[in-house]
Amino acid sequence: MTKVRIPTPLRQYVSGNSEVEVSGGTAGAALDNLTDQHPDLRQHLYTGDGKLRSFVNVYKGDEDIRYLDGPDTEVSDGDELSIIPSIAGGSAGGRCREL
Repeated sequence: MTKVRIPTPLRQYVSGNSEVEVSGGTAGAALDNLTDQHPDLRQHLYTGDGKLRSFVNVYKGDEDIRYLDGPDTEVSDGDELSIIPSIAGGSAGGRCREL
């Protein structure tokens, strides 16, 4: 089984769990199994055409799967996947004011 770490904003869609164990030989299969178990999560991870949303990052250990084999990245029993939503921010007007 692969352990998937769930970020706080998405835990409400997985019964409050911070981690969920799923089967699957690839990251994509593991995420599919995760969303099969927790269907309300799917819309937060995937676009309407089934692609992982651009602001959703998935890591296998410390490696972003986009820089490995994407959804085809192999996972084995005991591996960990982490879902990390992108966070954006900045100051108003694009400049910082001195305090």
